[in-house]
Amino acid sequence: MKGFSFMSHDNIQELVASMARGEVSRRQFMQRAAALGVTASAMGGILGGLMPGSAAAAAAQDTSTEGFMTTNNEQQGTWIRNFNPLLPEGASSRWPTLFGIYEPLFVWSTIAAEARPWLAKSWEFSEDNLTLTFTLQDGVLWSDGEPFTADDVAFTWNLLKENEALPGNGARVVMPYLESIEAVDETSVAFTFNEVHTIGLYDIAIQVIVPEHLWKDVEDPVTYTNEEPVGTGPFTEVARFESQIFVLEANPNYWQEGKPYIKGLRLPAFPSNDAINLATINGELDWTANFIPDVEQTYVAKDPENFHYWFPPTGATVHLYLNTTVPPFDNADVRKAVSLALNRDQMVDIAMFGYTHPADATGLSDAFEEQKDETVKNAEWVAFDPDRANEMLDAAGLTMDGDVRTTADGTPLEFDLNVVSGWSDWVQSCDIMARNLSDVGFKVSVKPYDQTTWQTRVQNGDFTMSIGWSSQGSTVFNFYRGVMSSTTWNEIGTSSGENWHRFKSEEADALLAQFAATSDPAEQQEISVQLQQLYAENAPAIPLFPGPQWGEFNTQRFEGFPSEEDPYALLSTYSTERGVVMTTVKPKGS
Repeated sequence: MKGFSFMSHDNIQELVASMARGEVSRRQFMQRAAALGVTASAMGGILGGLMPGSAAAAAAQDTSTEGFMTTNNEQQGTWIRNFNPLLPEGASSRWPTLFGIYEPLFVWSTIAAEARPWLAKSWEFSEDNLTLTFTLQDGVLWSDGEPFTADDVAFTWNLLKENEALPGNGARVVMPYLESIEAVDETSVAFTFNEVHTIGLYDIAIQVIVPEHLWKDVEDPVTYTNEEPVGTGPFTEVARFESQIFVLEANPNYWQEGKPYIKGLRLPAFPSNDAINLATINGELDWTANFIPDVEQTYVAKDPENFHYWFPPTGATVHLYLNTTVPPFDNADVRKAVSLALNRDQMVDIAMFGYTHPADATGLSDAFEEQKDETVKNAEWVAFDPDRANEMLDAAGLTMDGDVRTTADGTPLEFDLNVVSGWSDWVQSCDIMARNLSDVGFKVSVKPYDQTTWQTRVQNGDFTMSIGWSSQGSTVFNFYRGVMSSTTWNEIGTSSGENWHRFKSEEADALLAQFAATSDPAEQQEISVQLQQLYAENAPAIPLFPGPQWGEFNTQRFEGFPSEEDPYALLSTYSTERGVVMTTVKPKGS
């Protein structure tokens, strides 16, 4: 067909199919076709071909959308068929391989701050905290009808242990602490540690499990694409898989009686944030998770009865990372002065559209509000106080030379501030920080990079200033290990998944070891306060704001989504709680 490129051919096919099914109005079709570069004359030809009885209309009816929830969690122009749950989701396997097709032993509830039994119904440590035993649910079947047993759990973990190139989704962090994993009987599996590491409970429980009876014959689990997945999750049947859309149908043997309530999931491909947002605003997506500027006016106002969102600030705190191997950022007082120069209220109001709030001096998000120490929270270095920032920079020997400060040897404080291009909330936050820092004598240039380049640079320590996310888990342990532990510290030039700013503390190491050595929540809370104090004393990184956990839903066809009024799980499709959402949502009015 003339009027559009070969690269957009599949996008046009799916758009045509959506038009034929009545999911897209004529006006929406014209808008989206124009965005894909289709000429006006070509649009007319396409619309003319969509008369009743046309080949395009007939082809579009191959898969009915009735009862199928349309959702999205990946920016991909073209789908590649891969459902290997032991590989990174998004980079390798398709969403929702994790928690939709394959399931964990328990689900951590962020809002309730408690574990929700899933494939395991209970778990306990031995008296010496060296053995962790899970007792599994009764009567769970794989989607092919074979029984799920403790042998599957032990097999999955031993497979990961034998293949270091398999990251898993929780296993790799805890693996060095595990001596053995063995099935005790059909419904019990024991994890034996080589040293006390109680925090490993959360990494073990979140790891999804694969079926031994199929995976034992896989020649190379690292390259295996698992095109016909067999899982215990609610949606396991690949009913359709094309370059621009795939469809998952419900597991015919799902272990939670009566669930899922819907027939399946439809997952169209979208190449960009803008394309996802357009589909969301047009009501084409039932459930998604994306940053939408001014969501009340842009999205909700178009259909207040059905268009909803929930962005709780419970995601990992977004930080300004200063490379602590580069003077003067090896000085805690300079890092605190930088923090004092930043107008977080302006960032939150303008760049983040009020979706979150300024971070406090614990560095923790709202997921840990109950664990925060009030004295630490209010440490003065996270306030906006340029006068105090200037005093501290003067005291550090960084003198003004015209409009820019210099070090003792006369080197001007001129730095690049790295950010991901296209991430408008972060880019605008960086623009605000650059202006703030110019007021106290720093010359800062915002440098956008594509995500791959940006991520490579921060992980290798190839930066001086960068905005970025932080680590977060079920307890405060993950955050503080990620931001100031020698276990996450690497030399510049060596890729590091955490601790991009290269800060380590022997005191932090000792406290983290104490935290992991006890299973007593009260003891862990005491240690948590000490970790908070250490973080506030050293300012290893500069906390900006807790990350909102994006989530939008459309109740035109489905209902029962989590919300601020009914926070039974996080709404975000990125959340590890998404399996709870998938098994709770129902067709509207059912």
